[in-house]
Amino acid sequence: MSMVDSAALSPAPPPIILIADDNPQNVELLEAYLAEIDCEIVTAADGEAALKAVERHRPDLILLDIMMPKLSGFEVCRKLRENPATRDILVLMVTALNEASDFDRGVQAGTDDFLTKPINKIELLCRIRCLLKVRHLKNQLDRTLAYLAQVEQVSRGAGTIPETKPF
Repeated sequence: MSMVDSAALSPAPPPIILIADDNPQNVELLEAYLAEIDCEIVTAADGEAALKAVERHRPDLILLDIMMPKLSGFEVCRKLRENPATRDILVLMVTALNEASDFDRGVQAGTDDFLTKPINKIELLCRIRCLLKVRHLKNQLDRTLAYLAQVEQVSRGAGTIPETKPF
């Protein structure tokens, strides 16, 4: 019997993408653009609702508007980065702001990337696919490192080496 968890070897479910924007037209547009990507979409209309959606759904990626009621996108991103349980969630800030100081504030808050409005569909999809590929590669690396740690542990204990591969 293998010591490797078979669940780690099963195909990954589609990514969960949270759209956090207070403008319903922007949400509809983003949802329409995301139809080309195999993903589950969750939405939030303000910063506090975005944080609650993160707790409930654990998204892989957040499309985060900056100018929202209750908490700004900057504040949401900062809170995500301060929490060990959410600090690795990918954040793509989607904003009408385009001053260098706004981008600097986003970087200071911990965003992974920016996209300015009006949104170009091709650019949005390319950035999302690249960010999700990075997420997939990081998850694959984590699984490989866990597998190698198991192999090392088993070999030190004079047990048998797991037969299954990490991916």
